[in-house]
Amino acid sequence: MLIIGCDFHPSGQQVFAVDSETGEVIASRWIEHRGSEVREFYAGLKGQVVVGVESSGNMLWFERLVKELGHELWSGDPAKIRRADERRQKHDRRDAELMARLMLEKRFPRLAWVPSLEERDLRQLLLHRHKMVRLRAQVKCQLQHIAMNQGMQKKRALWSEAGRAWLTAVKLEPWTARRRDDLLKLLEDLDEQVKGLDAEVAKAANCNPRARRLMTVSGVGPVISLAMVLTVGDVSRFANSRKLVSYLGLNPSEESSGERRRTGSISKQGSGFLRMLLVQGAQTASRTDPAWKRQYARLAVKKHRGTAKVMIARKLAVRLYWLLRTIDAQQSS
Repeated sequence: MLIIGCDFHPSGQQVFAVDSETGEVIASRWIEHRGSEVREFYAGLKGQVVVGVESSGNMLWFERLVKELGHELWSGDPAKIRRADERRQKHDRRDAELMARLMLEKRFPRLAWVPSLEERDLRQLLLHRHKMVRLRAQVKCQLQHIAMNQGMQKKRALWSEAGRAWLTAVKLEPWTARRRDDLLKLLEDLDEQVKGLDAEVAKAANCNPRARRLMTVSGVGPVISLAMVLTVGDVSRFANSRKLVSYLGLNPSEESSGERRRTGSISKQGSGFLRMLLVQGAQTASRTDPAWKRQYARLAVKKHRGTAKVMIARKLAVRLYWLLRTIDAQQSS
């Protein structure tokens, strides 16, 4: 079997190939991604080939290529791979050799779950919707600024039919009027795009049995349920709910030593997108769930509303975790 450690970069990759039976180094070289050099290298490999690479973005085309050529691809945890190196020297050749050595020694930290191409494509749907919603919010802020400069602070009422009619009819200087008209047209286009994307997200969530069940929880709609399913994946890889909370970065950071215990703000590791969605869902859940409403009000007075939102988001993540465990147990039985 041929073992290949691959240090992947957008412009190229450093490979270290070794025969697992003889220990012979077959290749140690840099391969440019321009042209056909990558395909020629991997197509020329015979027999069973396993490629180990740190999990990163912008490598979907490489995953497709390896799969197309019949080779096996292992995605590794970058942090664990780095901790496995005893030397504080980092360069491409050493990184590729390190990954190959970890694979030979059966210590390569493979990711417990890798989403399929279809699941990653659905992630793009959620991300695209999120970007369009943020862009729409920026356009609205600019229009609010124009309205306030005319002495009108309408807040949400500006987006009503009467508010838009007033904004369209108000007399402005030429370039300010041009800016208003362009922004109103852009806002109309973005409203249509977001509406269409919301429909696609709802369709995808309703077609997924796990996401459909998650939507029965207070504060969870199609966006949060689908994002939870696509981010968490195989929930059995988390031994308990604390592991999931840590994975989502909703656990407090800690710096303790001896008898001194010091905790800080949340760690913010893992998926920032899902964490943001859970905090948004927590705001709805704190209004609709009576128990959470009381806890939110108590902590908001004692600490801060931001802290209270994170607390509810953490409880929401735990509830979704156990619901996913229940769903998977029912499906397996």
